[in-house]
Amino acid sequence: MHQSTYKKLIRRGRLVSGLAVTIVVLAACASTPSPPPTNHMDAARQAIAIAEQSDARQFAGAELDEARQYLSQAERAVMSEDMVTAERFALQSRVSAELASARTESAKAEEINREMRRSAEALRDEMRRTGDQR
Repeated sequence: MHQSTYKKLIRRGRLVSGLAVTIVVLAACASTPSPPPTNHMDAARQAIAIAEQSDARQFAGAELDEARQYLSQAERAVMSEDMVTAERFALQSRVSAELASARTESAKAEEINREMRRSAEALRDEMRRTGDQR
């Protein structure tokens, strides 16, 4: 065999070997499953429970439903072993549940303010009536 042909074969062999090693390493990395986003899913479940306890169904039902839907999608993604998507949906679920809680607290505060205004107005009316009777 001619020496330049031999050198070309050696170079090709090294190139093929290098590519094979790279492919094996990439395949190993890609096939290593990520752990489920348990902490994120637990946080989402807790945020949903807190929202439910604060009567979010009454004041922020859409946000609460959205949080549940995202959590359900996260659970399906875990079953499909798509942990990146599962984590994203779990985070979205928690945020939606926290939004439901915040809207619920805001609605309750607005109701308290309306009640206080009505009470103050009733007290003013009563004071006018008693003042007019003197």
